[in-house]
Amino acid sequence: MANLGHETLELAGELVALRREFHAHPEPGFGERWTAGRIAAFLRGLGLEVQERVAETGVTALIRGNGGGKTLLLRADMDGLPLEEQTGLPFASRNRGMMHACGHDAHMAVLLTAAKMLSRMKDRFSGTVRLVFQPNEEIAGARRMIDEGRLLSDPPVDGAMALHVWSGIPSGKISVQAGPVMAAMDEFRAVIRGKGGHTGAPHKAADPVLAAANFISAAQMIQTREIDVFSPTLVMFGSVHAGGQASNIIPEEVSLAGTVRYLYSGGPDSPERPLQRFERVLAGICAASGMDYSLEWIPSNPCLVNDPGMAALVRDAASAVVGAENLVPYTCTAGEDFAEFAREVPSVFFFVGTGNREKGTDYPQHHPKFDIDEETLPAAVEILVRSALVFLGA
Repeated sequence: MANLGHETLELAGELVALRREFHAHPEPGFGERWTAGRIAAFLRGLGLEVQERVAETGVTALIRGNGGGKTLLLRADMDGLPLEEQTGLPFASRNRGMMHACGHDAHMAVLLTAAKMLSRMKDRFSGTVRLVFQPNEEIAGARRMIDEGRLLSDPPVDGAMALHVWSGIPSGKISVQAGPVMAAMDEFRAVIRGKGGHTGAPHKAADPVLAAANFISAAQMIQTREIDVFSPTLVMFGSVHAGGQASNIIPEEVSLAGTVRYLYSGGPDSPERPLQRFERVLAGICAASGMDYSLEWIPSNPCLVNDPGMAALVRDAASAVVGAENLVPYTCTAGEDFAEFAREVPSVFFFVGTGNREKGTDYPQHHPKFDIDEETLPAAVEILVRSALVFLGA
């Protein structure tokens, strides 16, 4: 593997060009038709077996080695965000109201470049590499692609890897660690129903605004008083809507929406039981206020947990590429639907730091000025390829 770094740098120009091409053409989840076509054409140009239209716009391909062996799944996400880009880049989005503001453009470019390298090296490893280009990561498309595409069974997958460029980590740094690295997320939609009336006679009404305010405050006890602080939990309200424009009307109901995020399994049989605690508080507030409620949970993705053995493998590869001194710990409460792969097979998800204030690449993910430090991409490719070769016994 001594020449991997040199081989990666030889492809750096094409790597950056691919990233910029994808950046200019962001598309919504399950609408990545141009993107999917470009990916499929590239993979066919490598002589690979390609399958399109998996879960509408997903693309998969196989790189077969020199004989029987393990199967490794490598995944990149494809979708953009409904955001108007403000970077001013010469390769900025051509699709109004859409932007690659999370780094998925880079993920696709990295995986395509890694595919090119691995296809050239297929005589050096046994087994199979399954490439997965997944639609709709932002709204949990992984589960659908797994179920529709038989991605983990034909052939059976022994391990999976993915990465994320991350502006919150400095350029040149890599984070890979065992255990929970990104949070589970459940979206909630709740309605508290009272009795409307005149604000001059509140005793003749049942004010759902007051009950909603009490609930928002009381729900914070879950994360600070009921669940161990070493089991991170976030209860966040993102939307509260009550009544219309008139200031002298007590509304009939208040609608609330938000998310609950946590870095553990969080099921009904878990010690933390965050969703059950949430409804208990809501029911208690409404009962004390003489009101009714409805509550809907919209699951997004489970907690992303890295397998210790897979994490150690990628950590060794990253140390060889960037040096052990540039490996840093990182965990966050953002969601990531690669967690669906990780709960099915031993998996690892690692972060590639791209934050550089001098280059203006330190804006957070999902910001209209988000950009990445492209000089970090060759290292990402090399880490992925090196890890794959070790996993497959090259």
